[in-house]
Amino acid sequence: MRVLIGGGSGFVGRELTRLLGKHGHEVTLISRKPGPGRITWAQLQSDGLPPCDGAVNLSGESILNPMRWWNESYKKDVFSSRIDTTRTLAHAIAASPNPPRSWVLITGVACYKPSLTAEYMEDSEWTPFDLLSRLVKEWEAAALLPENVAQTTKQVVIRPGVVLGRDGGAMKQMLLPFWLGLGGTLGPGTQPFPWIHVRDLAGVIAHSLGPGSPPDGPDAGPGAQVLNGVAPAQNTNYEFTKELGRALGRPTVLPVPAFVLNAMLGSERALVLTHGQRVTPKRTLETGYQYQYPDLSSALKEIVGG
Repeated sequence: MRVLIGGGSGFVGRELTRLLGKHGHEVTLISRKPGPGRITWAQLQSDGLPPCDGAVNLSGESILNPMRWWNESYKKDVFSSRIDTTRTLAHAIAASPNPPRSWVLITGVACYKPSLTAEYMEDSEWTPFDLLSRLVKEWEAAALLPENVAQTTKQVVIRPGVVLGRDGGAMKQMLLPFWLGLGGTLGPGTQPFPWIHVRDLAGVIAHSLGPGSPPDGPDAGPGAQVLNGVAPAQNTNYEFTKELGRALGRPTVLPVPAFVLNAMLGSERALVLTHGQRVTPKRTLETGYQYQYPDLSSALKEIVGG
């Protein structure tokens, strides 16, 4: 299988590339700079879609980049890096004389309104309620293919929670303070903490690229099927904090109050850490995907002990 990946040089993209290569698939990355095994976004627009059996978009400026202040310029970059690249790839697929069999977009669970009691599955109804949920709405809309193309190209939207792994993502910023004994709950600690190991997210993506379709269910849009990219275990931020402390053999007694996170990150961005959603991967499990790390204990042991 030949797979084209936008944003393939990032944390999740590297793991997906490794997994696909392990199974003998050929990967081409779309990036800002040319190089071996790569095309640029400008080449995609000018030359059209290269021959491929599957396409994936992982592109997007990190929302929690600690080096950037949460201002209008940053928000614009967060939106455009996701929506513009998704639209470019969707247009290239639609214009191709030989479109791929599968088109997979990775968005996020920010579409679901934070709640301590509500439980969200793939068929849960939602409407935008804040900046990040509006982002998901526009992002997923940009991926939709014309009806005639969607008859032959399977469209899948995967909404991951916090992606955990040794080589990037949230864990890269968390491990040092936890090692130093400075780790603690974020905000109240009672908020749900939807998460997935990076190997499982790569696995869900690869599984979605294969033959067959996700089970029938309500759409993200005409023809697009949603999969929640979260582990089956449901945890709170407090449970995650204590489990990580146990895995490292370090105390977790220094909570970070919400007002500190609001001051450091901006209130809109801090919501990602101080609030959460109970998300269930019902349809993801129905596709037959087998999780490697279904619970926090196994996931964190792999990350910390590797």
